[in-house]
Formats: sequence, structure tokens, C-alpha cells
Amino acid sequence: MGQVLHSSATTTEAVRRAIQNSQASIRTLARRYGINPKTVAKWKKRGHTQDAPMGPKQKHSTVLSVEEEALIVAFRKHTLLPLDDCLYTLQETIPHLTRSALHRCLQRHGISRLPQVSDPASKKKRFKKYPIGYFHIDIAEVRTEEGKLYLFVAIDRTSKFAFAELHQRATRPIAVEFLRHLIAAVPYKIHTILTDNGIQFANRKKDLYAFKLLFDRICAQHSIEHRLTKPNHPWTNGQVERMNRTLKDATVHRYYYDTHQQLRDHLATFLMAYNFAKRLKTLNGLTPYEYICQQWHSQPERFIHDPSHLTLGLYT
Repeated sequence: MGQVLHSSATTTEAVRRAIQNSQASIRTLARRYGINPKTVAKWKKRGHTQDAPMGPKQKHSTVLSVEEEALIVAFRKHTLLPLDDCLYTLQETIPHLTRSALHRCLQRHGISRLPQVSDPASKKKRFKKYPIGYFHIDIAEVRTEEGKLYLFVAIDRTSKFAFAELHQRATRPIAVEFLRHLIAAVPYKIHTILTDNGIQFANRKKDLYAFKLLFDRICAQHSIEHRLTKPNHPWTNGQVERMNRTLKDATVHRYYYDTHQQLRDHLATFLMAYNFAKRLKTLNGLTPYEYICQQWHSQPERFIHDPSHLTLGLYT
């Protein structure tokens, strides 16, 4: 096997071994092998013939302090978030943190790779790309001390803008009211809505001669295509199902609420933080609001009004 020497080496392992085993003087050996006497003295003192590792003895960052590295390591181990999510969150505390500096820090501490929790053989399928205005809608149940509530949730497939309301009943009129509020809240045109086959959104198969639902009539009035998922295929509406879980994990799965109003207030606060402050990897590090503003400049024809009017002010 060949020797691996650094680019500036003037001796081989055989020469180094001969120097260590020789009884001749340093000057004689330097003249014999045509090298500097300091090199001879160096190899005389060493008990091996391999090159010593170059660089600092203890690896450390030239950008991050010891305290900042400790914060990063603790945050990664506690949250197990991906690299980009860690970056977006930690930059609020460490403004000068870059993606490369974060990656090197995680590598130094041996936590650059997250543990494998899913089946590596399973392949993730990407959603088909659509322009902004494709909303997934679903209903979930939540509870407070006062009883049960129905959580109506809508999320844009492209901009990830989320809208949700809590109601005490899940009827067709409530679904229509939610749709009207959604259309009023979104600053751009909604072109498609995807729901399941629940009675709030669709007629039953046996209702062959039933009137067209008011939900569908409002969709037609605003030139919105209403699509339905395949029966017994809830994963078709997977984006809003995932948003349901996110909202529950941030509220009822973590906190106890004495009243419905407490949950409503917390839900509104979370949605505001999500839409205006949550930086998402799927949006290349932008928040849903920042992405909507970006689309306003590139595709203004899709908008009803300027989304900058949604900017949070002093009295919001």
C-alpha cells in the first residue's frame, strides 16, 4: 500500500525510520539526506514515522462563541428539527448564524444527521404544483372544559396560508359561513377548493334529486372549482390533515382550556404567528405572508387587493 504524505514532506517513512535508528550526528544526517537539520531533529524526537495531524488540536468555530454552540447543540437535541428549521428559528437569537456555520457546528458535535424514524424504502410523492389559490378544507374535533368544538381549517397548497375557525356545530350553514369568511380573508383569487365527501360539503350518493348545495353555489359564484376526494382516501387531502395535527399539537394536545374563548384566543394567536412569522422550508425560508407578497409582485392579476394591507400594525 502506498504512503500518504502531506504535500510539503521532504522525507519518506523509510528515511524517517533510518534517522531514528541512526547514531550519526544531526549535521551528518542532514547532509546525507539533503534536508534541513531541524527536520532531522524533529524526527529524532518522535517515536513514529507518520505525519502528525495538521490544524488546531481542538476544533472550534471562528464565527460562533462557546455559549452559542452550546445553545445550538441543546436546541437540536431537544427539538430534533431539520437543518433549515433550526436555522430559521435560531437566527432570531443568533442573527449572524449562517447555514454553513450551523452545519459545521452540528458536524463537530456529531449530530448533523437526525435519527431515521421512517421507512427508508417508502418514497415521498410531491404534490402537483398549482398557482396560489388552491385550498384544502377539512373539519376536526377539539375539546375544552365547556365541551366539544368543531375546528374548520383551510390551507393553501402553494402559499401555505392557513385559516381556521371554531364552531359549536358542523352543519352545512356553518360550512357556508366558513367559506364566505375564507374568501373575504384571502387577498387573492381562490380557483380551487378540495374537501372530503362529508355532508357539510357534498350530497350523499343516494340523494340523486337533491338541490345543489349552497356551498357549491357560492363556489360557482366566485368561479371556484369544488373538488371532492375519493371516498375512503383521506390522504388525498393530506395537507389540511397535517395542518389539523399542527393546530392540535400547538393547542389542545399541549394546554388545558377552561373556556371556548381561551382556545379561540390561543388559536388566533398561533395562526397569526404561523402566517406572518413561521419561515417554511417549502417556501425557501419565507413566511406564508412573505411568499404572498412575492407573488403579488410577480402575478398581480391573481390578486383582489394589495396583500401589504395585511401587515401587522401597532394597533393590530
